[in-house]
Amino acid sequence: MKEESAHLQALRAKHAALDEEIAKEMARPLPDEMVISNLKRQKLKIKEEIEAESES
Repeated sequence: MKEESAHLQALRAKHAALDEEIAKEMARPLPDEMVISNLKRQKLKIKEEIEAESES
């Protein structure tokens, strides 16, 4: 197994941080659906970057 690049590790950390932000927003009494949607969009973009980098 090859060692993960620093860039890939950073992407994974950002992905995890977005997960936490989404969970915090959803735990609020009145979650802002627009904020959640934007966070999920960012998370998906990062996931795609991770997959692309993992393949190379």
